[in-house]
Amino acid sequence: MYVAVKGGEKSIANAHKLLAEDRRGDKNIPELDHKQIREQLSLSVSRVMAEGSLYDPDLAALAIKQARGDLIEAIFLIRAFRTTLPRFAYSKPIETTDMNIDRRVSATYKDLPGGQILGPTFDYTHRLIDFDLASEQNQIPKTHQEEHGLDASIPRVLDNLLHHEGLIQTEPVIQDEAAQHVGDLTREPVNFPVDRDVRLQNLSRGDEGFVLSLGYSTQRGYARNHAFVGEIRYGTVELTIEPEELGFPISIGDIEVTECETVNQFEGSKTEPPQFTRGYGLTFGQNERKTIAMALVDRALRARELGEEIESPAQDEEFVLSHSDNIQATGFVEHIKLPHYVDFQSELELVRRLRKEAEELRKQNSTMQEPQAAE
Repeated sequence: MYVAVKGGEKSIANAHKLLAEDRRGDKNIPELDHKQIREQLSLSVSRVMAEGSLYDPDLAALAIKQARGDLIEAIFLIRAFRTTLPRFAYSKPIETTDMNIDRRVSATYKDLPGGQILGPTFDYTHRLIDFDLASEQNQIPKTHQEEHGLDASIPRVLDNLLHHEGLIQTEPVIQDEAAQHVGDLTREPVNFPVDRDVRLQNLSRGDEGFVLSLGYSTQRGYARNHAFVGEIRYGTVELTIEPEELGFPISIGDIEVTECETVNQFEGSKTEPPQFTRGYGLTFGQNERKTIAMALVDRALRARELGEEIESPAQDEEFVLSHSDNIQATGFVEHIKLPHYVDFQSELELVRRLRKEAEELRKQNSTMQEPQAAE
């Protein structure tokens, strides 16, 4: 805090009042309700929930309102609130194969079991400003409800079309859940090297822009990572826990998630034949850009286990995991605007002393050279 600033607590209290006034804006305009944010800015809500590591659309919308639309500040608020909550159980792994699908597309196969489901997406819009949205009489176009004829369970593309031919790397399955330890980076410090479960946790709540840039770098040749999107799914899945006192799983509700699996070519190694490998991404809510980028970076970070040379930032897990968290990054970047008077004064004195010593040395050298010039 600016405890050294003249005015102290009174100045800070006034800064809080000014912040509240700016947040409210013109009082002649109706105040924005957090329910409006939840329903009409749902993609922002999805990002705040994903990077805040807390699934609560109402709370995320309220945080966005409080933060005046600054999503990283909203994520900070959600993270801070999350630390106050009791942890009474770990959920069972979600079954995305049983997802109640709103959108499901693949860039690798045209004809899929269950079909392509376009759903809500910007992919086919013209990116032209719709000025009708500024009108109070804006009419929402009616949609034609299609009967998709979906099966109760739609199989994953990669498992259904590549795995049975042995063309894609098999993911290990641990049958004994008691022997399966999944790390928790919110409770355990990250010690390098880390396993894939911790890497995926880190990427899932990592900053979207940072993960996106790293994913983009892999496509530009900095990790030899040319990927195809095997499948993207968005919809709701059931969340279950198994309380010790019951001994059987119970459903605690549904959550929205987006899942992406990429297909990447692998030339093979001494122990593995040429085949395809996977990249994986999953986040709360609807966030395809983040899950695709996450899958690209996940595959790049598998270089060590696949015996590939580490030649780019996206393949360096310590670089990626140590810099992906936007709350930590914000803290380190923005803290330099807080008072550093003592530090700066010490450096100021150091620079003055160095300049004085340099000037004295220059004069000394100039005096030594004058007699030689006279001779």
